[in-house]
Amino acid sequence: MIVAERKPFDEIKDKIRDYKKVMILGCGTCVSVCMAGGEKEVELLASELRMANRLEGRDVEIGEATIQRQCDKEYIETIVEKAKGYNAVLSMACGAGVQFVAKMREPMIVVPALNTKFIGVTEEEGIWAEWCIGCGDCVLADFGGICPIALCAKSLVNGPCGGSKEDKCESGPGSDCAWVLIYNRLKQQNKLDTIRKFVPPRDYRTQAHPARQVTEAYLETETEETPS
Repeated sequence: MIVAERKPFDEIKDKIRDYKKVMILGCGTCVSVCMAGGEKEVELLASELRMANRLEGRDVEIGEATIQRQCDKEYIETIVEKAKGYNAVLSMACGAGVQFVAKMREPMIVVPALNTKFIGVTEEEGIWAEWCIGCGDCVLADFGGICPIALCAKSLVNGPCGGSKEDKCESGPGSDCAWVLIYNRLKQQNKLDTIRKFVPPRDYRTQAHPARQVTEAYLETETEETPS
């Protein structure tokens, strides 16, 4: 799940100050789960903006809409006609969603209302944690299903540093040492020999940007459409 959080209200208000008709567009998937950009969050931000504009004596029309995903063309297409009636879209999606809506509605102004944080999980109600950095070369099989690249503050893949104390990382009192977690997991699995193997330096070519992936079934079509 992509985890995001809402930008400071004053920043949002400043970025859309020049527009008289703004549509707030929510995203019903990842950012809805982390309570940053779903339908409820759209309603709340719309109310805050209407109130602020009223107090400042500004006449601004604020519209609301939420689609299932802003990273999927078929869902964006459902609001294209509605968006034509506005000067700008205030997107409550992750950075990918903001950019895709901007591409679909070019040259309309699309402004982000969120800061995209990380790929994570719901640890507890209201608590989300980063568990993956999307490195493109997954090593979870070698570390008992625990990622040292994402969960270790230094992304160490050949054992811990000297900063671990009482099973905690020196980066913060609430952070578990990833290598303590890995050791305990592998011990439970009777696979401690795994961590005696040297892990070669990461191949950063697997995380080249901008990344792109085409499903094998569509490779032939993709090749035919690519200009020579």
